[in-house]
Amino acid sequence: MAERTDLLRVALAQINPTVGDIRGNARRISDAMARARDEGAALVVFPELALTGYPPEDLLLKTSFLDAARSALQELAAEAREIVAVVGYPEQAEDVYNTAAVLADGAVVAGYRKMYLPNYGVFDEQRYFQSGAEGAIVEVNGVPIGISVCEDIWEPGPPAMTEALAGAKVIVNLSASPYRAGYGARRERMLTQRAVDYLAAVVFVNIVGGQDELVFDGHSLAIDQDGRVLARAPQFEESLTICTIDPRAIAAARLRDTRHRVNVRRQRRAAPVAEPPVFTLASLETEASGEPSVVSGELAPTLGPQAEIYAALRTGLRDYVDKNGFERVVIALSGGIDSALAALVAADALGPDRVTCVSMPSPYSSEGTRADARAIAENLGVDFREIGIDQAMSAYDDLLREAFEGREPDVAEENLQARIRGNVVMALSNKFGWLVIATGNKSEMSVGYATLYGDMAGGFAVIKDVPKTTVYELVRHRNERAGLELVPASVLERAPSAELRPDQRDEDSLPPYDLLDRILEAYVEDDRGREEMVAAGLPGEVVDEVIAMVDRAEYKRRQAPPGIKITPKAFGRDRRLPITNRYRG
Repeated sequence: MAERTDLLRVALAQINPTVGDIRGNARRISDAMARARDEGAALVVFPELALTGYPPEDLLLKTSFLDAARSALQELAAEAREIVAVVGYPEQAEDVYNTAAVLADGAVVAGYRKMYLPNYGVFDEQRYFQSGAEGAIVEVNGVPIGISVCEDIWEPGPPAMTEALAGAKVIVNLSASPYRAGYGARRERMLTQRAVDYLAAVVFVNIVGGQDELVFDGHSLAIDQDGRVLARAPQFEESLTICTIDPRAIAAARLRDTRHRVNVRRQRRAAPVAEPPVFTLASLETEASGEPSVVSGELAPTLGPQAEIYAALRTGLRDYVDKNGFERVVIALSGGIDSALAALVAADALGPDRVTCVSMPSPYSSEGTRADARAIAENLGVDFREIGIDQAMSAYDDLLREAFEGREPDVAEENLQARIRGNVVMALSNKFGWLVIATGNKSEMSVGYATLYGDMAGGFAVIKDVPKTTVYELVRHRNERAGLELVPASVLERAPSAELRPDQRDEDSLPPYDLLDRILEAYVEDDRGREEMVAAGLPGEVVDEVIAMVDRAEYKRRQAPPGIKITPKAFGRDRRLPITNRYRG
């Protein structure tokens, strides 16, 4: 069979940049550009703001930062020979733009400025960027390619639609789309619909890796004009994914489907054909090392629901630890379900040789939880230490006896135990430079069932956005994947307890977790009011109790360490409520 010479070979460079490490990110881009050229790609596409990492936040207010990004881009452009590269960076002109730069023939030959700047949830782009005013099309080996950045393609219409109407056969989208559970599948459906609507191939390239509270899942895609996925990069892994696109098939589809002809005529009437005002045109030729012969691409499988969340936690923790230069983490391992999950994720993310687990039993700790803590550490192969806190508890009793005289023991004494444990792990952190991993889950953080400067102490809260019911699902998933009980069944079956007093159970203070998590999802993530929740069948008295606890605990959450976002609305960047607040409802 004769080789096809009219196909376009494209590389999707799904990289893991570090915010602010412009030189390091430039090396990643340079390496991927060279590999793409060696693979015979005519075009390589990188993620949004790949050169600086995303989100740079107030670094974008520093002219020195913008100057460094521009200088690094020029150096990368000099390397762009025999390939066209599209690279995201912050462009400083009369204002600052979120720009996709086109590098070819040793120069920056074109650029597209992001038009839609998200300013919701974790996004704050209108604080930093000016909106672009026009689309951009470049021709690579005679194939017209429209350019868009992240949010641009979520909005139906311009710029991608107008680029397609102006003749673009391929729409590339540089993205920094953060992870939340199930979002990758939704995003793939949206991109498939855009490809079909525009009768164009869509090439979507996402960042991968962790950045503080955010995790980017990758899951880059190439989709043809019929909605067929040509290539899918793996989730939560760096990759250079190669695919080939058939421009002739796109042209044939447009001949058969005349839906867009009316819109094309309207667009031409609105702008003279000789000088379209909304498109930058560049004609670029490459000399790829090999001609693609078939329409094809690499198709990575997608992860199941629990595997996906677990991978997000593992990726977020690994990158937070490594990018911030920590050699080891330390975890207070109680023998309960939350610290068990934190230990599992840490061992998988960093390797057991970089994890220390500390059991800190008190007179109220059961033999069962002590044995389970030891068993978990042994199963994971991590360093394990047991430091009893009886002596420290007695010292505090003596210290405060006169001040507490005449009062019965209560939550004050219970919280002292948590704060002693917090002091122990922080002392180990200070002495050895280890990062303390806090082990609180979203359910407890929501209602304030946590102790400031106690179990909330730490530098990173790996399961901060994981509801309690999901904690159990993830531990079961990890045990099933291992084919053995890394976490003993007793931990999964035992009633949750902080073990700060005799016979204590979480449900002495909280509703059952399955009910609590349903209320929290409605109130915290969906912003539903009391009457809406009651109308949906949730018990009114429990709803009132939970609303009061959530609102009262805002001051605690402001002092909590950062943690990985996996739900639609996480505490911190995502959910912003006043501490001083009398509204109830």
